[in-house]
Amino acid sequence: MKRIKLDVVISHAPWRQAIPRLVVFTRSVLAAIPFPPDANGHTLVVAYIDDAAQQQLNRQFRGKDKPTNVLSFPGDVGLEHLGDIALAYETIQREAQAANVPIAAHLAHLLVHGALHLQGYDHEHDTDAAVMMQKEVEILARLDYTDPYAA
Repeated sequence: MKRIKLDVVISHAPWRQAIPRLVVFTRSVLAAIPFPPDANGHTLVVAYIDDAAQQQLNRQFRGKDKPTNVLSFPGDVGLEHLGDIALAYETIQREAQAANVPIAAHLAHLLVHGALHLQGYDHEHDTDAAVMMQKEVEILARLDYTDPYAA
């Protein structure tokens, strides 16, 4: 990534088994995302954690006492921190298996999803969700991943 500084934090043992490949993979996925020009030089943190840590974050910041696949935390306005993306290992593994998709494809989708949240995209309303989904599909296609929303 040329414009965004990336910090990858890997705190869960199963993620650590593929540290060099995971860092390269993370960089390549995020490089495909069109961050706005004002994000130039900003830092993005991607944390690979377990379900227990993700559940704690979800409870603390969203009031939901359960793990979730990805959480995004936008940085402070005016600072050079774009934000944080947290990815939960066990949930992502389960979802990929249930959907019968490769873990890399599901992880790429969630990285794109989380990065778009940091840019203000949301899916709380149908029209916003449609815009965000279309953006995800376009970015994933550039990375040669199929549409995760296709039936």
